[in-house]
This record gives sequence, structure tokens and C-alpha cells, in this order.
Amino acid sequence: MKIIAIDSSGLVASVAVIEDDILIGEYNVQYKKTHSQTLLPMLDELKKMIELDLSTVDAIALSKGPGSFTGLRIGSATAKGLGLALKIPLIEIPTLDGLACNLYGTDKLVCPLMDARRNQVYTGLYEFTKGREEGGTYRLAVLLSQRAVPVDEIIQKCNGTGRETILLGDGVPVFAERLKEELKVPYSFAPAHMNRQRAAAFAVLAFQYMKERRAVPAADHVPEYLRLPQAEREKIEN
Repeated sequence: MKIIAIDSSGLVASVAVIEDDILIGEYNVQYKKTHSQTLLPMLDELKKMIELDLSTVDAIALSKGPGSFTGLRIGSATAKGLGLALKIPLIEIPTLDGLACNLYGTDKLVCPLMDARRNQVYTGLYEFTKGREEGGTYRLAVLLSQRAVPVDEIIQKCNGTGRETILLGDGVPVFAERLKEELKVPYSFAPAHMNRQRAAAFAVLAFQYMKERRAVPAADHVPEYLRLPQAEREKIEN
């Protein structure tokens, strides 16, 4: 099975192609450009580099949300266009689940943080559990499903677990000082190669979703924002 995965939910634009358990290619960029400028050229370049025949692709995986409203719309339009053109389904991955998957196999609690502005974060809590069969793989378990909350709320949740926690995501540098001051459990911040969204991690989850028959027709995909757009929030407040 061959899957193209794309993510544009945060600061990073990321594209990957995985066939079965082999990562054939991945392209990640976080540098002063909008995703509308980068995502399609990245996909086209990766296609050329790995000589990808699009007719051999079985599904398109993408971040369903939450994240940047503009970024999610760009990713959604790209994935839907590909899915409709190739007549293949989409596999919608919750953004925080995909981010947590970067830390595959850790025995620590995983807490992804995305900056949601206004002193809030998109976040959740996760752990990995190992299958009982010999050589069993780890599966991502959701302890607290993704949500938008004030940063102090997720700090309290982490403290309440009493478990060592690894934090990752673009919200970590934004709230680093508060995390250092208020976290009472042992913690660490994930390093650079693990601390942002990667399309390859989304693709790994997508294989599991495909086995569970959780793919959707391309025409049915709708991003999951978790919050109203800023313009609508301001309209309500006024």
C-alpha cells in the first residue's frame, strides 16, 4: 500500500510518501513562506525525485485539524484535489495525534502543544502501548483527546498525572517559561527533529486507519477547526 501524506496545519509544510513500512521520501520546510507557496511545489519536487507514478497511490493522508485556519484550508484543498483527480480516498488524521506520533514507543507521557493564540493551546495527552504478540508494535493511545484550552489547564492536567512528560510542538517555545515554572512533574522538550509536525508520522497513523476502514471519500472531507475563525469570534464579542 502506498500513501501520500501532507500537513500544513502549523508552521511547517510537510509532504511524505510511504509504501508499506518504507519511507520513500519526505520534504519539510519551515522558512518565511506561506503554505500556498510551498506545498504543491514540494509535492511536485518529491514526485520527481522518487519517480512517483500517481496511479499507484492508494490514499491521501492529511491533518484534519486543528491548526492554522489558512493552513488547514490549503491542505484540505490540496488533498481533496488529489483525491478527486486520482479517485482515491482521504485519511483524516487529528493534528495532535499525528504530532504525538513523532515520539513513537516512548514510555513517557506525550503532550503536544500548538499555539492557538489568546493564551490558549491546541493540545491533548497520549501514551504508547505495546501489543502482546511477540515483536508487537506500539499503538498510540489517546488519554485526553485534542482540544483548545488555556495553557494553565493542560499544565494542571500534566501535573495531575504524576508522570514524566515530553512536550513538543510550536506552542512549547511560546510558553516555555510558564512550563518551566509551573510543571511539577519531570518533563523534557522534544528535540528539533521530533518537535514539529511531520507528514511521515501522519502516514504511519494512516496505515492503521486504513486497516480500520476509517478512510473517507475526498468530496466528504471537512477540516476540524475546534474554534471559530478570529473574524467570527470578534463579531460575537462585539
